[in-house]
Amino acid sequence: MTTTVDHDCARPGTPPSGGAQIGAAQESSVLDRSVWASLTGHHARFAERHGRAIRYQADVAPFTALEDHADPQAWADAAELLGPGSRLALGGVTSWPEGWEPAFTAESAQLVAATLDARPDPEAVVLGPDDVPEILALIARTEPGPFLPRTIELGTYLGIRRDGALIAMAGERQHPPGYTEISAVCTDAAYRGQGLATRLVRAVAASRDAAAADPAPGRSATMPPTGRRPG
Repeated sequence: MTTTVDHDCARPGTPPSGGAQIGAAQESSVLDRSVWASLTGHHARFAERHGRAIRYQADVAPFTALEDHADPQAWADAAELLGPGSRLALGGVTSWPEGWEPAFTAESAQLVAATLDARPDPEAVVLGPDDVPEILALIARTEPGPFLPRTIELGTYLGIRRDGALIAMAGERQHPPGYTEISAVCTDAAYRGQGLATRLVRAVAASRDAAAADPAPGRSATMPPTGRRPG
């Protein structure tokens, strides 16, 4: 479950008192703490941190994590990090301290590909910063999830073009130790039903495997070939 909570504390950064009971601490599994694990590891260069709260830079991704959901100080640190009137998206949270209120709650599924037929795709092209305007337009049409101006920097993103136009894409987002999240999987409505998303997921996985086997500068070699998390 993903819960978005709004912050309206009068004095951000001070420990909250009273209010709803705070939920139990997050489980220790890296996939239950994927944002924290990514930002304190592979994606540390994108991190902004205050005490026990950490987030991606605002133009990279909208995700924030607390070291311990049960610790009031972690929530106070998030308030200080994000500022008054801020919005915080957290997974696995069902209660929160005084000064925060729920704005949006949604169920979500986390899928782990124990096996995946990874294979390059001859039609897939690597997307880069120059493609961001087209990417954002495709994201707006298909709504696969958040994609910001610098999300492209999080990993490899591949696309398929027809008549020069970007009509499908997929890429890498979170990188907790041992896993790579495959995200932003989307296809323009006019081209669905052709298996393009499946092909791109396989191609992204193949790209990840190649990087692990022969890492180029700036790429991680720590992700095992079976450690992928489509999502």
